[in-house]
Amino acid sequence: MVRLFSLMLLCCIVLSPALVFCQDKVPATQLIYNARIIDVVAGKIRKEKAILIKGQTIAAIGDYARLSKGVPKQNQVDAQDRYLIPGLWDNHVHLEGQALVRDNEALLPLFLTYGITTIRDCASDLGLQVLNWRDSINAGKLVGPTIFTAGLKLEGKNSIWKGDLEIENETEMNRMLDKLDSLKVDFIKITENTLAGPLFLASIKEAHKRGYLVSGHVPLELTIEEMLDAGFSSVEHSSYLLRLGCDENGIVEQLRAGKITRQEANRLYQATFNQETADRNYARLAKKGLTVTPTLIGGRQLSFLDEDNHLQDSMMTTYLTKLYTDAYQWRIGRMANETAEQKADRKTRYRFGVSQVPHFQQAGIRIIAGSDEAALNTFVYPGESLVDELQIFQQAGLKPAEILRTATINGALFLRKADKTGSLEVGKTADLVILDADPLKDIKAVRQVYGVYSRGRYFDRAALDGILADVRSVKQKLDAERASK
Repeated sequence: MVRLFSLMLLCCIVLSPALVFCQDKVPATQLIYNARIIDVVAGKIRKEKAILIKGQTIAAIGDYARLSKGVPKQNQVDAQDRYLIPGLWDNHVHLEGQALVRDNEALLPLFLTYGITTIRDCASDLGLQVLNWRDSINAGKLVGPTIFTAGLKLEGKNSIWKGDLEIENETEMNRMLDKLDSLKVDFIKITENTLAGPLFLASIKEAHKRGYLVSGHVPLELTIEEMLDAGFSSVEHSSYLLRLGCDENGIVEQLRAGKITRQEANRLYQATFNQETADRNYARLAKKGLTVTPTLIGGRQLSFLDEDNHLQDSMMTTYLTKLYTDAYQWRIGRMANETAEQKADRKTRYRFGVSQVPHFQQAGIRIIAGSDEAALNTFVYPGESLVDELQIFQQAGLKPAEILRTATINGALFLRKADKTGSLEVGKTADLVILDADPLKDIKAVRQVYGVYSRGRYFDRAALDGILADVRSVKQKLDAERASK
């Protein structure tokens, strides 16, 4: 039952105060049997019930009698008719905070306890550290999910975000892209706090020319279509897509000509939305390859702060350090003086944003699930919030099979890694999750994690609980250490 390996792995994790080094080798062969194997692409359960793993790779899918030959009993797991899915992906996180290096490092294994075996880090002030974590996980020296990262993002001068690569002309742009080349980042992230539209567009074109996928925000001075035509790959945060329900071209043209202000442009986008226009534009841009990461959970957490008291959440009390959660206060403070009307308006806008998710799906836009988990994003927790995001998709009207794809194969397809990961197929990395319930009936089943394979390493429930215990221990240690200073 792979008990020996799991116990060795658990001991390795518990003995390491930062949950880092573990040199145990993945068994040469492992077998999962009596499993209901879910084909996420087809959205159905396969007739085969066993998966053979060799090293870190799925070697065969078939029946127990054939695949069990030569596999030691201690390397076999009886799933007992449970459900087997690919490891989940959180396609938008930020491992951030120069003062939170140890905090973030300790939280990396926590993702595995939620069945999240891959994360896409969308840049932060810890970009260089995240690149080191990525490489250490790839080398088997660090316990945590596979990381794809943008490292450091492009921005304009004097951005509000820490750690950006700030540029104000194409010479600086190329120098910063050269730096990202040298760091071997997995994609490019660009945001628009102070970066002017023309230079934003030039950055997309140059990054695309260099072969990168380009993710980011949407400046007011640009249309989504011209960004896609320049080589833009994904819109981060679906609130930007609501512009497609308006005369986006006309509004951008007026803004560029100086006929309206930025504030007036935003008001027009909010006041002139038309669903038929939106659906038509969604479908048109879907054909151009538009991908979106909705990141709705953050909006929900903020919109209902007056109704939900998160201070007793287990993440707040048990797993996240005080220094980490102190960072939540900036958004709470900013909203402290909102009127009842403003609070109601925030909820209306959140619900409207959720209502668009089925429209994206029906139009053919690729949706990749991401939480936007970060120390600066209030009550958007590591691990937990990705599961919350998937449940929001279900509440919006997406079918469970569609939702599963947003958190598995869609991310792999987006990052051009679908030949290696994202579904349960021969030749792909052995990232798998055993669930107690059927996620094709109710996506909430992803909360019921029985066991996780990460690159062929098996974490049974005892090992996962051991990770949680160690995260608690590190939180207590860091809180006590900082309180004593």
